[in-house]
Amino acid sequence: MRFGGLPRGLRTGLRWKLSAAIALVSALVALVLSLVVHNAARVTMLDNARDVQDERLQIAQRYYESSRQVRLGARIDDSDLPPELKAKVSNGRRATYVQVKGNSVPDIWAAMPMKDGRILSLHTRFTDRSTTVMKDLDQALVIGSIAVVFGGCALGVLVGGQLSRRLRKAASAANLVAAGESNVRVRDAIGGVVRDETDDLAHAVDAMADALKQRYEAERRVTADIAHELRTPVTGLLTAAELLPPGRPTELVRDRAQAMRTLVEDVLEVARLDGASERAELQDINLGEFITRRVASAFPDVEVQVVHESEVTTDPRRLERVVGNLLANAAKHGKAPIQISVEGRVIRVRDHGTGFPEELLAEGPSRFRTGSSDRAGHGHGLGLTIAAGQARVLGARLTFRNVGPELGEGPAEGAVAVLWLPEHAPTNTGSFPMLFPPKK
Repeated sequence: MRFGGLPRGLRTGLRWKLSAAIALVSALVALVLSLVVHNAARVTMLDNARDVQDERLQIAQRYYESSRQVRLGARIDDSDLPPELKAKVSNGRRATYVQVKGNSVPDIWAAMPMKDGRILSLHTRFTDRSTTVMKDLDQALVIGSIAVVFGGCALGVLVGGQLSRRLRKAASAANLVAAGESNVRVRDAIGGVVRDETDDLAHAVDAMADALKQRYEAERRVTADIAHELRTPVTGLLTAAELLPPGRPTELVRDRAQAMRTLVEDVLEVARLDGASERAELQDINLGEFITRRVASAFPDVEVQVVHESEVTTDPRRLERVVGNLLANAAKHGKAPIQISVEGRVIRVRDHGTGFPEELLAEGPSRFRTGSSDRAGHGHGLGLTIAAGQARVLGARLTFRNVGPELGEGPAEGAVAVLWLPEHAPTNTGSFPMLFPPKK
């Protein structure tokens, strides 16, 4: 299921994933080592207890053989003697045995055969001191395991945080490259002295960006060269068409020649805008008055509304080009009434047609792509591309959206293009605009 264009799911950072992984591994290692140490210590202490019990049994044997008295807690033919130990002693062997009953403290047995055929045995419980030592050892192992887990988490946060920061810097730099900042280098953005896989990724992204930039620049130069070479013959064709005798065929030739000339000029303009070398010639203008005057002369049927007048510093020629292309697109592909409003530094152009194509809303204007047949079945797709390019030179932001019924159900009921003029110069193209006094 998708929500808001993004896949639903829990998004976690690399730092916490590494921390969780290291903490889990640390916990497993600490658990295994604790069990090994606990069992090894228990076995060692039981072996020591059996050795002590065996020595005591030998001392009790000497007492019994010399004085016929049982000492040190020894017994003759003890009825509680474990069967396993009794079987070993019956074979004429001296032996020790550890008897465990449930979760109770182990019993330490030692037994040996006597010359008279009877069995001498000793039976004691595992010493309280040994039990206390084991409890202290278990407590120390638990504390040590917790410390290892927290230390692993801290190490994961440290290592993961450093790697995550480098990846975030690389992603930010890559986004700048994607936005057109050709001077940004991902490797320089991540910095650092230590070289790891992140540097390999950065070098790969930089190499890809350089290759794409070279290919894009080559395509732009070819497009500009072709359009430039076509300008002269198209101009000659248009001049020759003016010399033809009046008539319907002449009108068709002139119309097609003029359309070809307009296309060539638009392609040249797009090539210049793609080169990022355009400069804005800034002037102070009253935005509402400027839009009202320009729209009235070029698009008399468009409704103009000035909600809030403001004085802005911009390039009037480029602003007129942007607004003119937006209105021409609305008139060509939308439906009346066409409205334009000015509110502070924001200009909105709306029509009541079928709305913008989904591809344009998702990816923005693209040259030679006109969208669906409902709204843009003819044309070259350069009008909005030029408008977006000129807006970038002005440092403005141009957005597109559709106006539809409530809850987003049903077809669109109009398209809205919004131009957000910047508050300060220079523009975001990286060039410094040329300032000129306002024309009188």
